[in-house]
Amino acid sequence: MNSGNCCREVGGKPCLDLGGIGCSFFLPFTDGATTNTDDIRKHAAELAALAPDVILASGSATLGPLLQVTPPVVFTIIVDPVGAGFVANLAPGGNATGFTTFEYGIGAKWLELLQQLAPAVTRAAVVRDPSITSGIGQWGAIQAVAPSVGMVVSPVNVHDAAEIERSIASFARAANGGLIVTGSGFAVVHRDLIVALAARHKLPAVYYERLFVTAGGLISYGPDYLDQHRRAAGYVDRILKGEKPADLPVQAPTKYELVINLKTAKALNLEVPPSLLARADEVIE
Repeated sequence: MNSGNCCREVGGKPCLDLGGIGCSFFLPFTDGATTNTDDIRKHAAELAALAPDVILASGSATLGPLLQVTPPVVFTIIVDPVGAGFVANLAPGGNATGFTTFEYGIGAKWLELLQQLAPAVTRAAVVRDPSITSGIGQWGAIQAVAPSVGMVVSPVNVHDAAEIERSIASFARAANGGLIVTGSGFAVVHRDLIVALAARHKLPAVYYERLFVTAGGLISYGPDYLDQHRRAAGYVDRILKGEKPADLPVQAPTKYELVINLKTAKALNLEVPPSLLARADEVIE
């Protein structure tokens, strides 16, 4: 790792210094801030020009361009790194390793939560990005489980804001509907719109991460991202001490969090079961 400043900027974005493992530790904050491929490629080139010994990349939109540069990469918040072609397998053998977001089977949990919170819901619109491997995989897993729990599911593609608004408005015309929002950079970019549409159309919604619930969404169940980045810092430390990314296996999350927004539940006239409240890691009132 080079010995410059502990915290620098790339492409006008702040970079992250995780104390205790050295300085000039770069994190591009692009996935979730932009989905413009040209901008992300530009930031990746700027990072490579700084000649760091390791790069931490967060999200699929960020990781792809960074794999074209030479420094080792530790990634986080990647749903399916093998399916997306970022690594050959979970024992990567290349120049990148890191931490997955969740397994596709978590979709069954999202369906279960939707039914627990809103027993009248029999239809679920699944918000997904069909242009990425994980968008297809998450939808497929939910679609496979839905019949066994008596739920009819339909996809809502997130190509742009207008399409999201049209699709959710159309879905909401019939009764007993709810939303499941799967993981993608596009969903993060459009989170305020998605949360607002769920409120406008009185649709109970389950989200894949806490960010949506703090923005006014109903409930989320997903990995603890802070814990994931702490674990990624450990991988960075090991690489800086001489280990190779090829020798560090890709790992799944070990901590998940359930977050409930009681204010939103009240606005939807939903009573949160005490058993569900007792399991919550965070309750927003």
